[in-house]
Amino acid sequence: MTPELIVEYASVFAIAILVVALLLTVYRAVVGPTLPDRVIALDMLVGIVIGFIAVIALRTGYTLYIDIAIALGLVGFLATVAFARFILARGNTGEDGESAGQGTPQPAVSSAGSGSKSGKKTGGSKVEKGQASGQAAGPRGKEKK
Repeated sequence: MTPELIVEYASVFAIAILVVALLLTVYRAVVGPTLPDRVIALDMLVGIVIGFIAVIALRTGYTLYIDIAIALGLVGFLATVAFARFILARGNTGEDGESAGQGTPQPAVSSAGSGSKSGKKTGGSKVEKGQASGQAAGPRGKEKK
């Protein structure tokens, strides 16, 4: 078996694996379900395209493709950092409000506040107020209890 034949078989095998990875990653980018999932899928697509470019460079012997792959890697990294900063600034990573109500103390505070404004005393109102203030103090740390 000659070295050229080994490179030929290895490149065909690598392209087959990269095609499967590309299809699975495109599926993840389309389906989601959240924005961070899509950003990671796009970053993975950049890596897969770099793999395709590397295999083509090996098959053709044209070394300029390696420089193109390096440039694509740098641009892909900067795009991923930009998307991550966008997601961090946005705050809500879930779509359709799926994570909008999780971890926020608003329902407990509004129910305790509405009971005290109407003048009605309900059983265990001290517990409700304690839970509401405990939940509100949780994310920030040092608020009055």
